[in-house]
Amino acid sequence: MSVGERRINGHLLARLIGPRAHERPYYLAVARAVSGLVLDGRVPTRTRLPAERDLAAALGVSRNTVTAAYTWLRENGYLDSRQGAGSWTVLPDGGAGAAALFVPDAEHIDLGVAAPAAVEGLQEAARRSVEQLSAHVGGQGYAPFGLPELRHAVARRYVERGLPTAPEQILVTNGAQHSVAMLLDLLVDPGDPVLVETPTYPHALDSARRHGARVRTVGVGPHGWDMEDLVDAFRRWRPKVAYLIPDFQNPTGALMDDDERAAVAAEARRAGTSLIVDESVAELAIDSGDQPAPLAAHDTDGRVYTVGSVAKLLWGGLRIGWVRTTPPMAERLMAVRQRHDLSSPILDQLTVTRLLADVMRVRAERSRQLRRNRDALTAALRDRLPEWRFTTPSGGLVLWAELPRPVATALGDVALRHGVHPAPGPVFGAEGTLERFLRLAYTQPPDVLGDAVDRLAAAYAETLARPVPVRRDLYV
Repeated sequence: MSVGERRINGHLLARLIGPRAHERPYYLAVARAVSGLVLDGRVPTRTRLPAERDLAAALGVSRNTVTAAYTWLRENGYLDSRQGAGSWTVLPDGGAGAAALFVPDAEHIDLGVAAPAAVEGLQEAARRSVEQLSAHVGGQGYAPFGLPELRHAVARRYVERGLPTAPEQILVTNGAQHSVAMLLDLLVDPGDPVLVETPTYPHALDSARRHGARVRTVGVGPHGWDMEDLVDAFRRWRPKVAYLIPDFQNPTGALMDDDERAAVAAEARRAGTSLIVDESVAELAIDSGDQPAPLAAHDTDGRVYTVGSVAKLLWGGLRIGWVRTTPPMAERLMAVRQRHDLSSPILDQLTVTRLLADVMRVRAERSRQLRRNRDALTAALRDRLPEWRFTTPSGGLVLWAELPRPVATALGDVALRHGVHPAPGPVFGAEGTLERFLRLAYTQPPDVLGDAVDRLAAAYAETLARPVPVRRDLYV
């Protein structure tokens, strides 16, 4: 569709903007509302917005207010304009800014990338896997669904977690992101509604947008999901797909209980929604206690697609993940995969198979490391930044800290000059909010984390002493 064929009039846009236009300052409230409408798909990209005077009349504000709002949208990448042709919605060019937050930073103490070092025994497992390679080099080197021994190992782990699974239900991939992208390729057409949490893992959110989905959001906090809101989201929007992280949710650390998982599966069934369930950190429980069975344990008709990965449990350099689904859907996913690649590396699969045979030891090792690191981080935050609020996560790799003031992006910039690299909250939001939050990974040793919090405290004090530029109020 060319620019200008899709339009929205002033009255409809005013209704979609809603009461936020009555906040102060008016122009920023209008701009925030419109950018949110673009990001969640309620106003599609390449839609021509109404003339400034028409929207001003519909909102009951001055034309200068709308002019300032359009200017802010233009400067922040949500609006493109051409003289004589009007203004139309676009998505911001992410550039390197957001992506850089998830690239390891060797020059700073990195709290932005949730990637622990390799587990003990990985080098020995890799060495022994090289010895096994001779059994495979006589063939073509392709295992389209994954090595049989790895599929058996992954299936066996699901059985141990309370979910009956056959090896034929496992499709091995090149990591969790690869799995999610393939599932969206299979399940989503442009314009389909896709439900995601907010905050959420940003790469999955970006993938949904690239597939042309109309993104709908449901909130989740450190204490978990508002189930009434989540149920209402399924019933009101009837999403084609929902992407959820029920196990130590990224970035909040929340853990969905058994009753909530059963309710989600039931509502998805009623709404005709396919569920992509990301279990990338499901094996990283820290505190003792029974962990809920996988959400797919409540699935009765094959609509739950469970995504797993060893990147967080074993090492990020092992790019091995999987999708657990029905055998027929594994076949369909394999057909989708062939558009991009044919197989995962054999040597990596052999290494992962060996390490999964010792998964209980690996889990215990990770739990000890993460408990030590998490407790060091929380103690340092309580000591140096007592006004910051957080709920101590019972597992996973990250802590979601709430700041007294909405300065996360500005603090992230200042923190880099102090030698520490956090992840500002807006990176994880679908609607440009979350400026009161930081995600802090606790994958560094305790002494390093203590130093990092000292630097964060200094950066925070400097941030509060400086005015925050207006265009820094909203980020994606």
